[in-house]
Amino acid sequence: MTTMMRAEIAEQPAALRATLDALLPRVEEIRALAGRTRQLLFVARGTSDNAAVYGRYLIEARAGRLCSLAAPSIATTYRRRVDLDGVLAVALSQSGRTEEIVETLAWARDCGARTVAITNGGPESPLAAAADLALCTEAGEEKAVPATKTYTTQLAALAVLALGLGAEVDAGDLDRVPDALARLIDRPGDLDAVVEGLAEVTGVVVSGRGMAFSTALETALKLKEACYLHAMGLSYADLLHGPIAVVDELTPALLVAAGAGPTLAGTVALARRVTGAGARAYGVGGGTELAGAATAALNGPDLPEWVAPMGLIVPGQLLTEALARRRGLDPDSPRGLNKVTQTG
Repeated sequence: MTTMMRAEIAEQPAALRATLDALLPRVEEIRALAGRTRQLLFVARGTSDNAAVYGRYLIEARAGRLCSLAAPSIATTYRRRVDLDGVLAVALSQSGRTEEIVETLAWARDCGARTVAITNGGPESPLAAAADLALCTEAGEEKAVPATKTYTTQLAALAVLALGLGAEVDAGDLDRVPDALARLIDRPGDLDAVVEGLAEVTGVVVSGRGMAFSTALETALKLKEACYLHAMGLSYADLLHGPIAVVDELTPALLVAAGAGPTLAGTVALARRVTGAGARAYGVGGGTELAGAATAALNGPDLPEWVAPMGLIVPGQLLTEALARRRGLDPDSPRGLNKVTQTG
């Protein structure tokens, strides 16, 4: 039986094409809105927060603007006013109906920020209505509880946002992304071997750095949500500061990297350290270098580092769906979760 999650993973190439077609013509609108701002504040929770981590690395590394992640409780619980003059506040919510995120974006605007919404909820959603500019993704309805196509289209929207902020990248790279995802869906690599390697464990460490850090966080979240694993998402720099002690023969590592870029060598070195200590290291992306150092590996996209995260998450999604079924779980409806999460 094909799960809804698996079907929606397969819809991502089309969803990305539709989103890019809708948003790329709006680069000048972004540039005009952001012209008087100097830094960015991302407002998000859950999967959207992981997408924001990608936005932060991309915009700081390629557009040279300082970014930070908001603490919504400052607005919604402490109700403290903060001077946000010169700030571009970017709120991400797949549904556009998460009250905390809508309230925090309205707070940011009241504090002097220019505001952008990134949502799959459409222009009539509360979040879009609260923003100066709404970048609405074109993922279509997502029925499975674990986010797949709504996440990758958020990354696409953030890439377009980066273009509007003057990122030093080749915009033509975005044209390659949908086909790269389609190839990964057809040829994910050693999926069966990685599924079997994780089938009986209770925990896994998922690690990456830089642009790939968002993928590590999102993959860990998916493994928690749908497979009920104690999955820890960490930058490999943080992992090496102490938590690597938990990686052993019972707790493998899942290591994520683009096929090229400044963090690849460190990821490969970490894989060798893990396997050299007698533990298992499973690669995601990283080309032949990471695959050669890993116990088994999932393929990554043939894409430049700045757009690679849109493809790198696909093997993690496929792994989550297959591993959930292998463990006798329904990936479409994890216990205790709903599509729209409200926080008190």
